[in-house]
Amino acid sequence: MTAQRASWPWPPVLAAPIVLGLLLLVVPLIALVGKVEWASLGTDIASPEALSALGLSLGTALLATTICLVLGAPLAIAIARAGDRGAALLRALVTIPLVLPPLVDGVALLALLGRDAPLGRVLAAWGVEVPFTTAAVVLAQTFVSLPFLVLAIEGTVRARGMALERTAASLGAPPWTVLLRVTLPLAAPGLLAGTTLCFARALGEFGATAIFAGNAPGVTRTMPLAIYTAFHGTGATQATAIALSLLLLVSAIAVLLLARAWRPGAMTGSVR
Repeated sequence: MTAQRASWPWPPVLAAPIVLGLLLLVVPLIALVGKVEWASLGTDIASPEALSALGLSLGTALLATTICLVLGAPLAIAIARAGDRGAALLRALVTIPLVLPPLVDGVALLALLGRDAPLGRVLAAWGVEVPFTTAAVVLAQTFVSLPFLVLAIEGTVRARGMALERTAASLGAPPWTVLLRVTLPLAAPGLLAGTTLCFARALGEFGATAIFAGNAPGVTRTMPLAIYTAFHGTGATQATAIALSLLLLVSAIAVLLLARAWRPGAMTGSVR
């Protein structure tokens, strides 16, 4: 495999766009790291505004990821086991929030649960208001993060096929046993990768949260909103905003490394 890769003809003219593309992706991140005030980094992260945003982001992202697991894993398995047309339709529906601008996702949630929306009026009659609350943050994060988890699990389950599940069923295993002892273990790489990506997406969610949940300190102001607010002259200082940006960058790198570590064949890729 290595010899084949080394002998692949490489057009030299592609070197320039490759280098420019990498620079475009990497240099802004290096610039961000260069803006960090290392001497006051600990103080900036430990400021009340930063701790409030950090705690809210971590708590809501964990809750949103849990909801995505409960809802998304069964949906992903259903898509993987559906026929071609049904799977294509379900996959398209799941992908829509992924390709829409996050602001549109927030508008859609408001259209469903806002005070003037039909469901919103029903909930308000029961004394329940979702928009501009911490629950709205969780719902916005769940809405935009769920596709990442579903698509990761669905791809893994589909790639594994149904041979082992059919064998277990033919030996008399009931459906729950097949699911817990065969399907989910086979889906473990996608499940873990999807969970980490889902958490990262929830942690960095901004647009839908800003529209649907607002920007109230201690209630809906997550780390991305705290960063945005600081760079517009209110809330945390810009030094704190840069420190929070660094935290999000480190979190994203850690999540990507973890997702790669659980990728099928990751442990053997280096010896191929």
